[in-house]
Amino acid sequence: MNLLPVKRAILSVTDKTGLAEFGKFLVDRDCELVSTGGTKKMLKDAGLPVTSVSDVTDFPEILGGRVKTLHPHIHGGILADKDDEAHMETLRDFGIEPFDLVCVNLYNFADAVAKGLDLKAAVEQIDIGGPTMLRATAKNFHSICVVPDPQYYETVVKEIEEHGGLTLEFRKEMATLTFRLTSEYDAMITKYLSENDA
Repeated sequence: MNLLPVKRAILSVTDKTGLAEFGKFLVDRDCELVSTGGTKKMLKDAGLPVTSVSDVTDFPEILGGRVKTLHPHIHGGILADKDDEAHMETLRDFGIEPFDLVCVNLYNFADAVAKGLDLKAAVEQIDIGGPTMLRATAKNFHSICVVPDPQYYETVVKEIEEHGGLTLEFRKEMATLTFRLTSEYDAMITKYLSENDA
């Protein structure tokens, strides 16, 4: 797929800079927003229609928020190859709707370390669902676009305004940036754990 129209997006961010404006841009172009927790609240407070991840999964957030998006109704919609009819048939069989855009940024682990939290408290700031969605979306850039940081919102907006969707070249570029970001995040966690006693 070369040009990707954006009609369904999942947004789940720690850094909410520019989120309401970005969400409004998507909604104004008939994009359904799906979201979690504080991100969903901010979008609703901005007057935007937003669907809860729990409504998509038909399962509540559990374990103090550790498990929210790790579900086939989320990851099936992220990882489906839209050019593969067998994938699309599987989505239809299980009532899963595909996503076109995933906007996620991660828990600020560096900030947790800087605050001098003890090991157990710091470990709670290791994001699991976020990197999983980022990596899944980046892997499937032929069918979906990943947006890993607010600094890219304006670029995404310009791409959609100029092309009516997101080009394959742009999606590949965003995937590359995302894999670099997640590898740096993992390297930071590796360094922290190796330097701190259990």
